[in-house]
Amino acid sequence: MAVEPEEAFGLDAFALDDRLRLFTFATVDKRLEYLAVLRAFDRARANYVVLLHAGDVDAGIEDVTPLLDQLYHWNVLDRSYDGTRAATLAEYRNRHYVYQFTQAGYRAYRAVEDVLGARLDDATLSRLVFPELLDDLNALAQANIEGDAEVVYRKLTRLDAALNDMAERAARFYLLLGDLARTQETSAEVFLAHKDSLLAHMREFSTELARYTPKLAAAIAHVESTGVERLVEFAASADERVFRTPSERLADWRQRWNGLVHWFRSDATDSEAERLQAGTVSAISAVLALLRRVTEARRGGVSRESQLRHLAAWFSGVPSDEAAHALYAATFNLARPRHVSVAHPDQELIPVRRSWWEAQPVEISRTLVETGKPAAPGAPAKVDRNDGGRRRLRERQLAEQEAKRVAAQGLSQGVYDRVLDDAETDLLLSLLDLALSARVPVSGTTASGAAHGVKLTLRPHPESTTVTTVRGRLHLDRLMVQVQ
Repeated sequence: MAVEPEEAFGLDAFALDDRLRLFTFATVDKRLEYLAVLRAFDRARANYVVLLHAGDVDAGIEDVTPLLDQLYHWNVLDRSYDGTRAATLAEYRNRHYVYQFTQAGYRAYRAVEDVLGARLDDATLSRLVFPELLDDLNALAQANIEGDAEVVYRKLTRLDAALNDMAERAARFYLLLGDLARTQETSAEVFLAHKDSLLAHMREFSTELARYTPKLAAAIAHVESTGVERLVEFAASADERVFRTPSERLADWRQRWNGLVHWFRSDATDSEAERLQAGTVSAISAVLALLRRVTEARRGGVSRESQLRHLAAWFSGVPSDEAAHALYAATFNLARPRHVSVAHPDQELIPVRRSWWEAQPVEISRTLVETGKPAAPGAPAKVDRNDGGRRRLRERQLAEQEAKRVAAQGLSQGVYDRVLDDAETDLLLSLLDLALSARVPVSGTTASGAAHGVKLTLRPHPESTTVTTVRGRLHLDRLMVQVQ
């Protein structure tokens, strides 16, 4: 009798930092070259060729080996020996490598390609999905009654994918409407050209959603009457994810079914379908309001864009900085508010119309500072600002900055044939850390890091070099440090 495993196989050993490092190829200086190499692997994968030698990578790059090695270090590609290419023992010892996508690396590459190839204005609501959902729910209930585990698995998978697609489409569509509302001044022509189809699209989706929501809720109740645990067990038994334990598969399918129920059936809280219906109605109202604003702006000839351009021309034409400040104060009226609307006790001494740039600070209560609520009637307590502590911290910060500036000037005179002090050593180590973190570990390349007004460059050197500091000697393997 086989023993059922209680824990997963543990193959997913990637930490969070390892997963994020997969996307490094999209942010470094040679990101276009790395992308070309990965696209070559993707083309070969589409032709059922998984393993590629460096000479087989058709990326239009003269020397791809350093790029392949770096992608291997980032775990985007996997590397293994290929002894079949070796004609002699010497060639076999020269490590003929072949490369292929790692599973996580391929996912990272496809995520980047999805972002690059996505049309951000391609967002629609899917109203044709509701009849399919209803048919799948009825078929799911029948399959659960008949005990057909494979049909239960297929129908639940389709329902889960359809709901995820509908939610993603709705999210993209409403984000697009938000962008349209924020940028309607520059896209008024596009908006007016598509307003009728946009409103008709949302109204049709809202109508279909309102018509099918009670039918889908009734179909879900019918499926539940056939036995939810029986349904989940059938789906988990047909699930072919071998690296998931039976208990994990059961929990996963139970969670998916609960999410599907939450979409169309409301008990104590609103269902996701009701929220989507309310969001669609609000979007229709927002589009109508936007249409009214655009129409009024075009009819009157005055829009937010024209007003801001006119105001910018005023600021450009003022004769002095004082006039510009006066225009700013008159336009935005940001100088008049006083201390969170707290006036000075003696308004004859400091009237409220005086700008807070000129008036003395007003003492406010600790209650107002900590909670934002006015204090109870009575004399306000003084706020302990600890000016002495703030002054000491500022002096210490300035002293540290001055020490780093002096150390940077010392490093710029050279790091060899002298002993670096503590401040220069700390600055040198920080610059080395920046340079080495950005350095691609390929022979014949340089790396650099800059901070505090100086730039450190690591260059290849035929011999190892040594930098002497008060803490000891720093040996650099075939590298030379240059600070300028």
